[in-house]
Amino acid sequence: MDMKKTYKIEVDCAACAQKMEDATKKVQGIKDATVAFMTQKMRVEFEDDADAESVMKDVAKACKKVESDCEIFL
Repeated sequence: MDMKKTYKIEVDCAACAQKMEDATKKVQGIKDATVAFMTQKMRVEFEDDADAESVMKDVAKACKKVESDCEIFL
């Protein structure tokens, strides 16, 4: 099963969006991630056995570490 979801985000600059993308890709349960600054969207692909809800909580924490004022609307 292909597990892909798109989330609305709020991030101030393209460099910050890149930091969020890099941080997201390192989270366990994430297969791939793309953060688009222009559209303020984050597209994530989950590992097959991942629990999307708990993985996204970890993603939010990871992103807050690199970009404290970013938002991910879960």
